[in-house]
Formats: sequence, C-alpha cells, structure tokens
Amino acid sequence: MPDMSWWGVWAAVVLLLLVVYISWLAARVNRLHERAAAAAAALDAALVRRAAAAAVLAEQLTAARPLVAADLYATARAALDAVPDGREAAENDLTLALRRLPGRAPEPMPGWAAMVTASRRLGLARQVHTDVVRDALAVRRRLPVRLLGLTRRHGLPAYFDVGDPGLDDDADPYRSAAPVGVPPEPAPDPAARA
Repeated sequence: MPDMSWWGVWAAVVLLLLVVYISWLAARVNRLHERAAAAAAALDAALVRRAAAAAVLAEQLTAARPLVAADLYATARAALDAVPDGREAAENDLTLALRRLPGRAPEPMPGWAAMVTASRRLGLARQVHTDVVRDALAVRRRLPVRLLGLTRRHGLPAYFDVGDPGLDDDADPYRSAAPVGVPPEPAPDPAARA
C-alpha cells in the first residue's frame, strides 16, 4: 500500500511540472506575438518617417531641380499612401529613388542628413522586426504549441520584405570630408623623415 501512495505523489509532481511548462510556453507565445506587433508598429512608424523626410527633401529640391523633386515627391507620396498589399513595392521604389538622388541632384541637399538618419533608423527597425518575427514563427512551429493550439488567438506574423534602406553619408557630394570646425591635418614634412 505505501508503494501506491508514491505513485500518486510522482504523478502529481509530473502533472504540476507539465502545467508549469505549458503555462510558461503560453506566456512565451503571447509575449513573442506582442513583441512582433510592437515591432511591426515601430517599423510602420519608421517607414512613415522616412517617406515624410523624403517628401520634405523633395520640397527643398523643388527650386533647383523641379523634375527630380517631383519624381521624389510622387514616390514618397506613393509610399505614404500605399495599401498594405502594395506597401513593400512602394517602399522599394522609394529606396531606389533615394539611392539615385545624389547623382541626379547636383545642388547641395540640406535635408540629406535627416534623410540618412531616417533611413538608418528604418534599417534598425526592419532588423528588429525581422528578428522578432523569426522568433515568433520558430516558437509557432514547436510541437507542443501546435498540439495545444496556443497560437489560435494570434495572427501569423509576417516579414516585411524591403531592400536595405541604408543610405551613405558619402553619397552627398557636398558633404565635407572633415567635420565642421575641425581644421584638416597638416601634410607631413618629407624633410622631417630624414
């Protein structure tokens, strides 16, 4: 009879561990999907900021290069107004237009630094979003998650496939090589080497 009571204790311990594991797994699934939703919102905000910065840059270029400015403004406006199904294509078009811009706009571009900053922030937001979606999809593929239906309350997170939005500071031909206010290094004296 004492042997039967140990089986009951072991069964209760195993059942308790199973309940703890399932509740931990459910909390992890919820947390990853909440993070994916937050990363998608941050990515959307970064996309809007970049498109708005491109529109401002286009307005600044209007006097010097009206055709280039009109093309950039139309591309930025298309990215801002894009429906969810066409958003990736519109953002890729904006990225291409921004990469071609330094060669097409010979005038100094005062808003270029803000454009580079917005593009770098977009690249960071895209990377965070991609990492979080990858983690959420990985946890969704686990057998206990699928068997217990722990994802039924959450939509399937999706990647946002857009080209690398990074722009180069050096793409601005009017940017000085030395930081502002720092005098250039003097050239070494060849006679001093001897």
